[in-house]
Amino acid sequence: MTNDHADQWTNPLRDRLDKRLPRIAGPSGLVIFGVTGDLARKKLLPAVYDLANRGLLPAGFSLIGYGRRDWSKEEFEGQVAAAVKERARTPWREAVWKRLAEGIFFVTGDFTTDSAFDELAAKTREIDEERGTAGNWAYYLSVPPDHFPQVCHQLERSGMADTSDGGWRRVVIEKPFGHDEESARELNKIVNDVFPESSVFRIDHYLGKETVQNILAMRFANQLFDPLFNSHYVDHVQITMAEDIGLGGRAGYYDGIGAARDVIQNHLLQLLALIAMEEPVTFHPAELQVEKIKVLRATRPVGPFAQTTARGQYTSGWQGSEEVKGLRQEDGFDPESTTETYAAATFEINSRRWAGVPFYLRTGKRLGRRVTEIALVFKQAPHLPFGPGQINSLSNNMLVIRVQPDEGVLVRFGSKVPGSTMEVRDVNMDFSYSEAFTEESPEAYERLILDALLDEASLFPTNEEVELSWKILDPILEYWAESGRPEDYPAGTWGPQGADEMMRRNGREWRRP
Repeated sequence: MTNDHADQWTNPLRDRLDKRLPRIAGPSGLVIFGVTGDLARKKLLPAVYDLANRGLLPAGFSLIGYGRRDWSKEEFEGQVAAAVKERARTPWREAVWKRLAEGIFFVTGDFTTDSAFDELAAKTREIDEERGTAGNWAYYLSVPPDHFPQVCHQLERSGMADTSDGGWRRVVIEKPFGHDEESARELNKIVNDVFPESSVFRIDHYLGKETVQNILAMRFANQLFDPLFNSHYVDHVQITMAEDIGLGGRAGYYDGIGAARDVIQNHLLQLLALIAMEEPVTFHPAELQVEKIKVLRATRPVGPFAQTTARGQYTSGWQGSEEVKGLRQEDGFDPESTTETYAAATFEINSRRWAGVPFYLRTGKRLGRRVTEIALVFKQAPHLPFGPGQINSLSNNMLVIRVQPDEGVLVRFGSKVPGSTMEVRDVNMDFSYSEAFTEESPEAYERLILDALLDEASLFPTNEEVELSWKILDPILEYWAESGRPEDYPAGTWGPQGADEMMRRNGREWRRP
């Protein structure tokens, strides 16, 4: 007899409005390290409130902030309230806030002070007794990777990682997770020495976006699309994440990291895995992860890198109607740095489904507009029975999955132009989330925090996925490290000339979003 209840509970595609099986977290609490940072203020704290406002947190849910500020409980409550009012997706409701605020606490300390972690441990035990959290705690490490070892050591030393009381302990980790394969392995070992892999949740916020999850629904709930996802029909795939902003106040952090490490290694290779993976047996986390790992194991960068990759740094230019300064004029950025703000590379997947299909991944800052999308460009029909001039305006068919900001799916195909002659021209069939559904999509961090509390790991990369992603990217990074300065490209354009040349060598061109 199958356990239908368990299968539905772990299905990441199940309607969140399904009243038969509401995805409500059980007794639990959340500790946020780095709670005074931008990520907590802009994303994490508003997401916690939105979950409470939607009735998805338990009555006794508790939130502990840990940081160096000398805040009282009331002062921290004020900080949380300000962040919620500024950034929350759902409306402010006084009754919801009062209930949530009862479980909000703050502990002052740094990552090296034993006494502060002992105080934190005592506070979690006190909350377990008074608010019924049952020893179930998620520790959110919203801190730089350099601090992971210290925090994990302190959690182990203070007993906060110990599950002998019958509760669960989970650690949620933000990227970047290492800067190459070797450092990722070292960090994995440090974390797994304290927490088993089943209790480690590595955040890739792109996987929490509704449109990313819709890749699975579109492919495997329909007979229309997935049979075409192979080398018989697809000429190539373009995966783009473009930003129109510069580094701003992140210049010091970004120097030495760059676009490839910041975006391609995690977000874009995860999107590649979802587009290219085989159908899983079920949507259980382990089944999804197995299929993604198969893809990443088969993925290789295509050389020679002088012709199949491109990188650049933005210079001054015009972003819309605003004149903006170049990277080397940004405060805190070393003008001699070779860190790229634009990266493009070519990958191949050595599998029966995708052999011979290049995957072009690109990301950059200060580009023409903010957009993230996946474009499958199909081969032309093997025979076109049209006369001269009848298909001059016809290009390759295309399926475009828009991840942000205008979430949806676009299909480009040829259609006859009305009139007495046969002329075929490209037309678009466009599905928009905002027009098709009345429900508002939750923020990615809402989904991911809730999934961590529910022990639903479908949308979290495993340590093997992280290490494989670095293994794929490392050869390109090593080549770039020996290749001098990146190309310049003016702000507001679509990247350096080398990126266009990289496509033209194969008779292709980048799609202009």
